[in-house]
Amino acid sequence: MSDTPKSAINSSSALEQLRQLIQQQEHTPDRALPTERELAERFGVGRREIRRALDVLEEEGRIWRKQGKGTFVGPAAPVQPLVLQDLPQQSNLLEVMEARLQLEPGLARLAALRASKEQIALMKRLIERMQGIVAPEDGDQHELWDSAFHRAIAEAAGNRLMLGLFEAVDAVRRDPGWQHLREQARTPARLDTYDNHHQRLLDHIANRQPHEAAAAMREHLLALQQALMETLYASHEETP
Repeated sequence: MSDTPKSAINSSSALEQLRQLIQQQEHTPDRALPTERELAERFGVGRREIRRALDVLEEEGRIWRKQGKGTFVGPAAPVQPLVLQDLPQQSNLLEVMEARLQLEPGLARLAALRASKEQIALMKRLIERMQGIVAPEDGDQHELWDSAFHRAIAEAAGNRLMLGLFEAVDAVRRDPGWQHLREQARTPARLDTYDNHHQRLLDHIANRQPHEAAAAMREHLLALQQALMETLYASHEETP
């Protein structure tokens, strides 16, 4: 992964670094975050990627912006993940999907039992942002909001250890070295299917249907796994 070009680092990596910065600064909420230009230089990404990451954090209620004053850390998240040490650095996307299939249906089940009205409203807004993306080929933006939606479910489950495990797996999933494969697996037809899955997930969580929510999450992840496998095998066949 050391040869990954800088251009492969996208909004997801900016979002992760901003989350870490916010955790460091949440005890000094009166101090503004660095400017977009400073954040872009600090994290080695473009200002567009910084703005997109900030949009997600603002939607989640973690930051707030004041014209002419800057961006400030908002209320702390209701559940903060544990920091996992010694995360294995060697894995692959298919292993990630196996881990997600073991973890996320359980998170969806717990979210259906525990999600607050505010958390359900956040999930709804995140779905609307995904469905409102004008350019279907903008995979970076799709991935950003999709990741935020799944994280919202993990938070709503109300289990700090499981949230920490989710974030560990998600960090591996977002490795920029696999960005090209993820983009190849993302087609308009599949995006339509995923939108339907997300809406069903939200409906089951909002209606307090834990078993149905878990089944819907499993169906969604199996579809993602199948798409990745088909894309991976196709790329191997094309390699001379």
